[in-house]
Amino acid sequence: MDMKAIFISIGVSFMLAVLLGPLFIPLLRRLKFGQEIRTDGPQSHLKKKGTPTMGGIIIMLAMTIAFLNFSEKSIDFWVLLTASLGFGLIGFLDDYIKIVLKRSLGLTARQKLLGQLLFSALVCWLLATMNHSTVVYVPGTDWGLDFGWFYYAFVVIILFGTSNAVNFTDGVDGLLSGTGALAFGAYTLVAMHLTEHESAVFAAAMIGALLGFLVFNAHPAKVFMGDTGSLGIGGGLAAVAILTKTELLLVIIGGVFVVEMLSVILQVGSFKLRGKRIFRMSPIHHHFELSGWSEWRVVTTFWFVGLLLAGAGLLLYRGF
Repeated sequence: MDMKAIFISIGVSFMLAVLLGPLFIPLLRRLKFGQEIRTDGPQSHLKKKGTPTMGGIIIMLAMTIAFLNFSEKSIDFWVLLTASLGFGLIGFLDDYIKIVLKRSLGLTARQKLLGQLLFSALVCWLLATMNHSTVVYVPGTDWGLDFGWFYYAFVVIILFGTSNAVNFTDGVDGLLSGTGALAFGAYTLVAMHLTEHESAVFAAAMIGALLGFLVFNAHPAKVFMGDTGSLGIGGGLAAVAILTKTELLLVIIGGVFVVEMLSVILQVGSFKLRGKRIFRMSPIHHHFELSGWSEWRVVTTFWFVGLLLAGAGLLLYRGF
């Protein structure tokens, strides 16, 4: 494995994101690609109205250019790009419809579902072409279960679940940029240990792109990534977990995203069944904001939890 290429890809994608920011942010502002803010959310967020969004384009471009330059064009390469850019495209269309065409809901639920199914099916086809193992391993053990053809349904669930969980996490300045970089950092180490070159380079390139974007996305954010970024990040993270055969480990390494999604599910379920809310607002990062935490305190606390979970995932991985 070319270790040098992996580390250089972090630096290249970081620099590209830092250079692309000053080019894209004024352009997004001129095009009036400004974020709409929920009136029922934290009042401190209202001043963010009009902040340029769709900045996920910066992340996807920086990652893709670095990945193209330091990877081999194997089937793994196409799995990773299909998952990240495919889901990122769905997010881009959703953002474009909401912001440019002024349709507040963006893509309909059916349209989004069909788009995710399309790219998930392409990922499954590529995996079948490369005879990817259908065994799912239990983290911390050498025990696994062969899912057979059901494995491909499992892959679809992972792609759907991860992309949506990551999407829920994007709601506070720098929150997803930081937690995403930590999760990809853990997976870079996992992929390097397994000598999965493409997955390692991809994860490394995503680290650099996210950290470069964080330069502009840290509080107070000059740009938001939008669904373009969050769905692309989620799709890419799921693909790395699938290719490294650590699908279940993703629940630990991406634990922050899991908690964010569960908070939404519990909130909706409780309100429908009992007519009562569990949290002041979901996803859960908004609950802490409405409880009096500053935005920076929420972000740094979630970063710290993300770091602990990434470390716990790596320790558990050593048990394989």
